[in-house]
Amino acid sequence: MPPPSVPLQKLGFLTIGSFDGVSPRAGHESTLEVIELGERLGFDGAWLRHRHLQYGISSPVAVMAAATQRTSRIELGTAVIPLGWENPLRLAEDLATVDILSGGRINPGVSVGPPMRFAEVREALYPDTADVEDFTYERVKRLVGLIRGEPASNFQGTVGIEEFSDHVQPHAPGLADRIWYGAASPGSARWAGEQGLSLLTSSVLKAAGPDDTTDFATLQHAQIQTFRAEHPDGENARVSQGLVVIPTDTATPEQRAKYAAYVEARTPRTARPQGPANMLFSPDILGTSEQVAETLYAHAGFRDVNEVVFALPFGFDHADYVQILTDMATMLGPALGWSPRK
Repeated sequence: MPPPSVPLQKLGFLTIGSFDGVSPRAGHESTLEVIELGERLGFDGAWLRHRHLQYGISSPVAVMAAATQRTSRIELGTAVIPLGWENPLRLAEDLATVDILSGGRINPGVSVGPPMRFAEVREALYPDTADVEDFTYERVKRLVGLIRGEPASNFQGTVGIEEFSDHVQPHAPGLADRIWYGAASPGSARWAGEQGLSLLTSSVLKAAGPDDTTDFATLQHAQIQTFRAEHPDGENARVSQGLVVIPTDTATPEQRAKYAAYVEARTPRTARPQGPANMLFSPDILGTSEQVAETLYAHAGFRDVNEVVFALPFGFDHADYVQILTDMATMLGPALGWSPRK
């Protein structure tokens, strides 16, 4: 992000879409209502997290399809779909269908690697092929190629009264150019740049080792620079930053206390890289919009971008999300030079 005199161009938000396992409809309805609110407030994008065998959105493509019928302008994205759970051909069909329904508003964010907790789920997910499944970048390349219109079959023609295409239908023009890659390491950021994808960089990064710098902003800045150095568009390559940001301007005293407790509980994990993968978590940003803006402008990663997807906290009430989104759109966004879309 250039100096404060240069406005933030795009403001989006990200939600996990939590729900009660006993009564899941209410949580899904809440997510759709939050997206509708985001459009009314002028947000540029609403993005959905992805959770399998948990109490969060397991099918963001289905939720986006529902959201296309309740909105008309706001962009809809995924951050991110783990392709280890997906067949690229089937996913290409689903994404193209939803993009057509939306009028070209879908931004698929994806990642690769074995499914989370693969040892426990492999027999249900890939009972016959688990040992030969390819969880590498090739899965992304297959998805992008199929969405672009590369052949999915060696047959095209008419059989009886049925007509067959040799590529994914429907074809969604422009969708392949709106695919994002969620990168956590310098290597994955470099690869995304080489492929000409857009980059989603979140509140979690992979440090080189347990003794590497614990300054999240420094690592994120380096990741973004690595990505743009390899991307055909260079400094103009799209990067969106996704930190957990909680403005408190209109929050009640009870909400402020809840938010502070949430941030305090999560702060210890930001002190050093965590686990065998050396994952480093960004501190959550809590405060008035003026305080949050000051913190962001001091953040080396934020200064590299001109669009953001601020992550909503997990497990809050619907009223909390209404307050946070309203403050983001009416106070924090303008403090960053952003103007709502109409």
